[in-house]
Amino acid sequence: MAHDHSDATVSVGHRDAELNERLSSGLDEVNFPATGTTAADQGALSVKAVDDTGELLGGLSAWTWGGLLGIEMLWVREDSRRDGWGGKLLLAAEEEARLRGCDRACVSSFTFQAPAFYQRHGYI
Repeated sequence: MAHDHSDATVSVGHRDAELNERLSSGLDEVNFPATGTTAADQGALSVKAVDDTGELLGGLSAWTWGGLLGIEMLWVREDSRRDGWGGKLLLAAEEEARLRGCDRACVSSFTFQAPAFYQRHGYI
């Protein structure tokens, strides 16, 4: 049955932690029963490369859930680019994701970022 929401309003603003929590809870109510997963199946994933002095060469942050690896960020510092670190970070994340039961991955990249990098690694 449809509800009368004629007095409802829409507002736009900056990121809202409380709204994000409510949206996440609402999606979980639908997604978990539909997929047979639970909150325990969701996981954050990070990979980093450091040099022998402990300085960060680069890193990757991602999440896994429902058989999917979601790559959020991958960065390699400028003086270490083209040395294979991006590929090593990506491969390590993919290997960990497979251990977590993932068989798919997703990433988005602007044209000025690294779409060719991801294509070279099998992403389309």
